[in-house]
Amino acid sequence: MIDRVETSSDRVRNKTSQNGVIQPLLTDLYQINMAYAHWKSEKREDRAVFDLFFRKNPFSGEFTIFAGLEECLKFLENFRYSESDIEYLKQIMPDTVESEFFDFLGNLSANDVKLYAIDEGKVVFPRVPLLVLEGPLIVIQLLETTLLTLVNYASLVATNAARYRMAAGRRIKLLEFGLRRAQGPDGGLSASKYAYVGGFDGTSNVLAGKLYNIPVKGTHAHSYISSYSSLNDLKHETLKHSETGAEMNLKDVSLAWRSLLAEKLHLIHSEASDGELAAFISYAIAFPSGFIALIDTYDVLKSGILNFCAVALGLNDLGYRAIGIRIDSGDLAYLSCKARSTFAAVSQDFELEWFEHLQIVASNDINEDTIISLNEQGHKIDSFGIGTHLVTCQRQPALGCVFKLVEINGTPKIKLSQDVEKVTIPGKKSVYRLYGADGHALIDLMQRTEEPAPQSETRVLCRHPFQESKRAYVCPAKVESLFKLYWKDGELQQDMPTLEEVRERVQESLQTLRQDHKRNLNPTPYKVGVTDELYNFIHDLWLQNAPIGELF
Repeated sequence: MIDRVETSSDRVRNKTSQNGVIQPLLTDLYQINMAYAHWKSEKREDRAVFDLFFRKNPFSGEFTIFAGLEECLKFLENFRYSESDIEYLKQIMPDTVESEFFDFLGNLSANDVKLYAIDEGKVVFPRVPLLVLEGPLIVIQLLETTLLTLVNYASLVATNAARYRMAAGRRIKLLEFGLRRAQGPDGGLSASKYAYVGGFDGTSNVLAGKLYNIPVKGTHAHSYISSYSSLNDLKHETLKHSETGAEMNLKDVSLAWRSLLAEKLHLIHSEASDGELAAFISYAIAFPSGFIALIDTYDVLKSGILNFCAVALGLNDLGYRAIGIRIDSGDLAYLSCKARSTFAAVSQDFELEWFEHLQIVASNDINEDTIISLNEQGHKIDSFGIGTHLVTCQRQPALGCVFKLVEINGTPKIKLSQDVEKVTIPGKKSVYRLYGADGHALIDLMQRTEEPAPQSETRVLCRHPFQESKRAYVCPAKVESLFKLYWKDGELQQDMPTLEEVRERVQESLQTLRQDHKRNLNPTPYKVGVTDELYNFIHDLWLQNAPIGELF
């Protein structure tokens, strides 16, 4: 998670670009316990297949964005128990654990593991494996917890961000402001990275900007404004003209503009805060080409908007253009409309066409429903700064990925449950996405690996894995194989995309879904099915493994 995004010329990652926290001991103790039990039972040569998947889409939606694959591959590249790891395990495990087991751990690597995966940034759906791992049982068991933690949160945040992007539309800029509310430093960095993947345009997180090349944005806080009490607090009042270099007094120019604007806009001059004006002037002197002001410290309409416009016009006299305003409280739809109408009036009165198009940024505990409501109210906001609800995923704090054994030594395995949703689909599988003639995805189809792949323009029977009556023929216009071999023999098998390319893939993949699958309210479930052969195989294996009851 804490790693630099490298350029396209460095696509095969080196072994040093990994978060130091992501290591073999970032696991649950029971994984080590099982590894020892397997080792002692002489199952060291056993080979297994595990699927990593989830059972339900988050946020009451009908799609999920797969993220975290690159981090999983880095983990495989760097999977080694260090000497200090081994010493620590000797301390915490029972004295009865044989010393040869620790020698065994010290020589382990992921070189004998194969990893198949769906491309990072693709839309994915319940039951469909995101990762398939094939290799030594003990090694894959030791990988489980770390892979789950790398995929769960990344996919959840990317999905949350994608939903915000759809709610806001393409025109609106979305900025992630969540570091201070995130679950710790690494959670904050991961949130910044995967919010960007999901469709956000930038972050306030400076370290995330450095590590991942994400655009960094920021203005100032209310504390900056309230640290000025009057115009006497200004230590510097002058600014050089951007073209002539002549030094001019920005305070005097801004005061003159404020008097004129108060009359033009029918505002009471005395109700505007001089301390706020002083803060705006000082910030404008520091950032004359990047002046954006937080205008709700005192009163947006009586003080903030007037003081901002005065300083913005003063900067214009000195050859600079202000950027805009941020509103962090109040009725955001109403205040943004009033601000936009004020900008339009100033633009018309003083023949400054650009003034009407100043940016309006809104923050204040915004969530997906807030954006939808603001859209309905006809807001005039250009950009949303979103923190808490995005990075903590308050609406659903966990995705719930699971890691299940589906084959051991060539024998398919099934997990049964009274809850049908928790019954696993056994064996190693292939997965295909079938598309209709309009380019939209129709269904994800799982099948046994030995079955021939479905063909375009050829009818195939698709069945619900557990409900016998749910079945349909599909004649796809296009067939896409979802799994790629990403890791084999200790080496990456695919060129890894840049973060920008993953981000683009998210939007491209979402475009393949019908709108009713993506809508906020009561979306249509996307279909995931199995072939007739796999359906029969599942149910035959189910009957073989389910105990036969006896009545007395």
